[in-house]
Amino acid sequence: MRGTPRLLRIVGEFALLVFVFLLFSRLHAAAGEGVAAEATANALVLQSWERALGLDIEVAANQWLTAHPAFIQPAILYYRLYYVVLAAVLVWLFLRRPDVYVRVRGTMMLMLGLALVVFFTIPMSPPRFALPGIVDIVGSRGANLYSAFPSLHFGWSLWAAYAVWAARPRLAVLAWAFPVGMAVVVVVTGNHYVLDLVASVVLLAVAAGVRRWSESRWRSVRTSRPSG
Repeated sequence: MRGTPRLLRIVGEFALLVFVFLLFSRLHAAAGEGVAAEATANALVLQSWERALGLDIEVAANQWLTAHPAFIQPAILYYRLYYVVLAAVLVWLFLRRPDVYVRVRGTMMLMLGLALVVFFTIPMSPPRFALPGIVDIVGSRGANLYSAFPSLHFGWSLWAAYAVWAARPRLAVLAWAFPVGMAVVVVVTGNHYVLDLVASVVLLAVAAGVRRWSESRWRSVRTSRPSG
């Protein structure tokens, strides 16, 4: 019987995460309906910014990958199986560091909400659709093909590294290697622009900042209430 409350807590937490991600998937799909023309126009603007900043490396990076076919399949697996790492981090934190889990879960939820706002307001065609000469390496055909900005593949990998760092700072170097690898993969496969990655860093920073601010405000409200 001792394990019953813990089991119920695990089941409840799992059900919450499934519900949130299913809801996110539905809204994410809705954000991509009928926006192809707008997404292409936004991509052209983003490309012009990258050219001005000297960051337009997507075509060259993609051509490098196509010239080295031995790296193509590892890149595809890295791109597609990132969720395994996310799930492992969530389970590890839930079981071993529940205090950190609660904090980083809040950051993740905020990232989901903020990302949806951007997807609805700034649809973006990925390089594989918008840049001549890009070879579509991964060939993803998901529900929303016009949500390149920001990159959630990179954003989630950043979140995973941030979560591990928050729990075990000594693992920081190993943890941050994961998003570095994802940054390379999403660019060379033609799925994201360099500025998409910058937007993902901002997304995590804003979500983490809002979560810390809200926690601080909540603590101040609780301590300011008169006792009794």
